Amino acid sequence: MTLLLQTPRARVRRLVRRLTGDTSSPLAGRTVLVTGASSGIGEATAIAVARRGATVLLVARRADELARVRAAVEAGGGRAAAYACDLTDGAAVDALVRQVLAEHAAVDYLVNNAGRSIRRSLHLSYDRFHDFERTMAVNYFGPVRLTMGLLPAMRAQRFGHVVNVVTWGVQMKAPKFAAYIASKAALDTWSRVASRETYRDEVTFTNMRFALVRTPMVAPTEAYAGRRALTPEQAAAKVVRALEDRPVTVNTAAGTAGEILNLVAPRLSDALFSRFDRAWPDSQAALPVSRGSDPSR
Repeated sequence: MTLLLQTPRARVRRLVRRLTGDTSSPLAGRTVLVTGASSGIGEATAIAVARRGATVLLVARRADELARVRAAVEAGGGRAAAYACDLTDGAAVDALVRQVLAEHAAVDYLVNNAGRSIRRSLHLSYDRFHDFERTMAVNYFGPVRLTMGLLPAMRAQRFGHVVNVVTWGVQMKAPKFAAYIASKAALDTWSRVASRETYRDEVTFTNMRFALVRTPMVAPTEAYAGRRALTPEQAAAKVVRALEDRPVTVNTAAGTAGEILNLVAPRLSDALFSRFDRAWPDSQAALPVSRGSDPSR
């Protein structure tokens, strides 16, 4: 079950559409930029928003994969433009913002989906500080820089919405994900603060705290094999709903329960997660190179 925490205005907009029988999408005729659009949730989201009449701007590192997704969007009758960009390169992000604003004047909706996950115990990370640096680069600094570049035009037109694909880990605080969850929690918190400064300008934010989604990012983790997970298309449907309804947060019931437990019984929560930590060992991809892992991971 997913819990949508909506603003009063979002609830009113949704109610009005239901009462009037309006089946059109608020995305129709709008410009939606999706990062990480070359695969997984990003690709599925791009195709879904294009079907609702939006012009979708595809952003990812791999130009060849972006061309494939663009072709798929256009084959379905949609409109798309592709922009190859490494979000960890600040100068490249700034250049992307300049190009997008020159070609489209403003972005109405932004989906910060691109991300990197690392599942590795702290005792395997003592000499791998770069694990923390690169997750922050992709999951926090990149989307914040992009959002900051696009915000002035959103505020000037008095319309905009940003959806951040984060994780239920920001509520659960699961072991072995210190680098990943910390970077996503930073984006989650930054967006909640930013939303209070842009509220009067009708620019809003949604933090989507997804549980497991079956994407290439999770493939190296053996612990996920056979576990229940959303498909990219199912996750994209939730992103589209968040774009249309503009809730503050999209949580899972399990994530909310874990957050409550962390608040009311923090030491009990620590004890329970300590047991989970021992029960679920590190994946082969997380082990030192001498034991068969890829040192670049």
